[in-house]
Amino acid sequence: MFSADEASRGLGIELLEHGAGTAVLRMTVTPATVNGHRIAHGGYVFLLADTAFACACNSHGPVTVAAGADITFVAPAYEGDVLVATAEERTRFGRSGIYDVSVRRDEEVIAEFRGRSRSITGTAPHLTRDTTAHLTPSTTTKESR
Repeated sequence: MFSADEASRGLGIELLEHGAGTAVLRMTVTPATVNGHRIAHGGYVFLLADTAFACACNSHGPVTVAAGADITFVAPAYEGDVLVATAEERTRFGRSGIYDVSVRRDEEVIAEFRGRSRSITGTAPHLTRDTTAHLTPSTTTKESR
């Protein structure tokens, strides 16, 4: 899955380790990833953590997507900092899972991320809008009744 993730690889994110329910990724904060305060933009820190989460939750085989995620920013990161995101599975139940990701600069925690996953039908590594239409559960809204 990571080899097809052009967004993450395009930012220089590297997959260092992976196993069942785990992943370790690395990213260097570049001039293009800092905000107006000259600190790492939270969206890029989230993207690093989310990519580690994706690698960990897809390690079991079925195509798995995020059902939700949140992040707590603990400390700023600066241009030139090397950030390492370590994802660990906490639990899997049915088609769902919970994963925690710590983003660190050396030993200092920069952010803590929790992702909630959902496995969907299919194992295609390159899903497109056309191929995922049948995978999305249908919902009935008040407006569609």
